[in-house]
Amino acid sequence: MKGGRYGRLFYYICNMQHFLPNGKKLVIRAPEVSDAQACLDCFLQLTQETDFLLYTHEEAKRFDLAAEEAFIRSYKDHPDNLFLIAEADGVVVGTLSLNQARFQKQKHMALLGIAVLHKYWNMGIGRRLLTAAIRWVEEHPHITTIHFEVLATNERAIQLYRNFNFIEHGRIPQGLQQTNGSWVDLVVMSKRIKY
Repeated sequence: MKGGRYGRLFYYICNMQHFLPNGKKLVIRAPEVSDAQACLDCFLQLTQETDFLLYTHEEAKRFDLAAEEAFIRSYKDHPDNLFLIAEADGVVVGTLSLNQARFQKQKHMALLGIAVLHKYWNMGIGRRLLTAAIRWVEEHPHITTIHFEVLATNERAIQLYRNFNFIEHGRIPQGLQQTNGSWVDLVVMSKRIKY
């Protein structure tokens, strides 16, 4: 995020420290390019642990360190997009992304992606990441609405979003096919953060 009032707000809003129930220190922050290997390791582990992501583990293995560095740089170069990491005692255990729509008529919309390592579920990390994202949108000059699709089988995530007053707008039947051939509905959700 580049300087000015908005850049200072970004640092204040999105750099938070907490303590987890297990006593570990949790830091929510924007990654540096030097965090690329840790982010890549987290991503690869996530794709092994859960079927709730769009990427399969085989697809994730195609990414290398250079690709992850470029990914982080892309967020640093585009202040209308947000990428945050959650670190527990210096280890990246979760990520969040918000990407502003590309079309002018939808520039008020941002697409959410969020993931936390299985070992760290039920510790409030997703809630803290989502809180940081909402605060960021509250201060953003153009984005007003967060939207996403979530697997209907991801009940924990859906409950988290409902706790934040996200609204379910409908479902896409068989919106995703798992690697084992099974079909899963996608739940379409959004929340208008400001008017």
